[in-house]
Amino acid sequence: MSAQHIYTSAPLGSLIRYSNGKPRPPARFRRKLRAWEHENGIGRLVERYPGYASASFNSPPHFMLHLGDYGSQGTIVLTVRRAYGLDSSLHFEIVETPRAGSVRILTSVDGRDELRHLAINMAAAESWMQVNRYSNMRTEIVCDPDPVILPPTTRRAA
Repeated sequence: MSAQHIYTSAPLGSLIRYSNGKPRPPARFRRKLRAWEHENGIGRLVERYPGYASASFNSPPHFMLHLGDYGSQGTIVLTVRRAYGLDSSLHFEIVETPRAGSVRILTSVDGRDELRHLAINMAAAESWMQVNRYSNMRTEIVCDPDPVILPPTTRRAA
C-alpha cells in the first residue's frame, strides 16, 4: 500500500507496518542493520496532518506513527514518533485496526485529532486519563465499522 492509502483509509490507532522491501542484513553488519531498521518496522497511527500552504511556507500532508516509548520504572523518558509524507517511497500495510468497543483517548489542535492512548474499554480509558493529564482530552468509542475522519485542509491566503 502507498502512504496515500494509509492516510485516507487507516483509522487512528491502527498498527501500520512500513518497509523498504529489502531483506534484513545479518546482525554482524551493524550500520547496515541500523539503516534497515530505520526503514522497516511497525508503529501505531496517531495523527494525520493535512498540510499547510502560505506565500512563504509549505508543509505537505503527512501522517505520524508512534514507534515506541522508552524509560524505566514506569517513567517514560523518550517517545519516538516519525512522520511519513504521502510521497514516501516505503511500502505500508495495515496490520491491525482498533477493535470495536475499544476507546481512543484524543486531544485536538487546530481541528486535527491526535491519539494519546488506545484503551481496551472505558474503565481502562478513565484510569489512564486520571494518571495522564492533557488539556482538551476526550474519549471516542471505536465503532464497527470504524469510519476514517480526515482533518480539514489548512490553507492560508498570502
